[in-house]
Amino acid sequence: MLGAAHKPGAIALRPLGLGDMYDGAFRIIRFNPRATVGSAVLVASVTMAIPVLVTALLTFTVGAVLDETGGGGSELIGGIGSFGSLFVGLALLQVGLIFVTGMVAHVTHAAAVGRRLSLGEAWAATRGKRWRLLGLTLLINLVWIVGLVVYVLLWVVLALTTTEAAVLVVWGLVSVPVFVALMCFFWVRVYYLPAPALMLEDVGVLGAIGRGWTLTHGAFWRTFGIALLTVVVASIAGNMLAVPVTIGGELGAVAAGPEYAALGLVLSQALSSVISSAFVAPFTAGVASLQYLDQRMRKEAYDVELMTQAGVLRR
Repeated sequence: MLGAAHKPGAIALRPLGLGDMYDGAFRIIRFNPRATVGSAVLVASVTMAIPVLVTALLTFTVGAVLDETGGGGSELIGGIGSFGSLFVGLALLQVGLIFVTGMVAHVTHAAAVGRRLSLGEAWAATRGKRWRLLGLTLLINLVWIVGLVVYVLLWVVLALTTTEAAVLVVWGLVSVPVFVALMCFFWVRVYYLPAPALMLEDVGVLGAIGRGWTLTHGAFWRTFGIALLTVVVASIAGNMLAVPVTIGGELGAVAAGPEYAALGLVLSQALSSVISSAFVAPFTAGVASLQYLDQRMRKEAYDVELMTQAGVLRR
């Protein structure tokens, strides 16, 4: 009875292990399929409909070929337009999945105390934080890109100022592991937990980054191991789900002939993106949100607060 009392929802209200988090993530998805898988599928379908519609329009008007030997200049431009629209669709998909991450944070918190959020309720819960979440993601990614650019420029400067191959080899042997280590440190301490913190706490963008830094203090390796394993598992599973569609699309494009090849490839890419996002986005966001809750339970006795919200304890 005691164990049941401390598990009013999808997870036990105590510090969580790896198995607890993965089991909890799947339970949350089953508990709220519309607000997790449904939100990811909706975002992916809307954004990937853009390149499909653009390519279909170009295919049946000016034509869209994959190389300059397949037709005239207008057809080549049509091909470029098709794959340009695919790039735009994929970019918009990533933006949309940022909001899905915010929704999943609220869904996870609600599921922990035994409440189920509908898709509309999960979206409404992000009100007032959506632009902050987008700004947070852009800021963190900008810092990461700046770090990458600086490192690449250091390579360029060194390559231009030295003629000794041994110097470049030594620089690579020393700098590559250091750079990878710094990026992993940045990912865990700065990048990983601010999104759920922003969604579930009364903090701004910088405050969320600070909360992520605080919660991962002293828990780097544990957080890193679970996060890395989650990315690997989700990537493999997502690819396994998407590969049959991709292969089928490529075979269909070949069978349909060069005039429909671009449409077939874009359509298969769109479908594979929808299928992959349906699993990868809610699962990875769910595990990250559970790691956030786990760190708060470990460091701040947040399990007591969750039990109070669930009605297990009285204030």
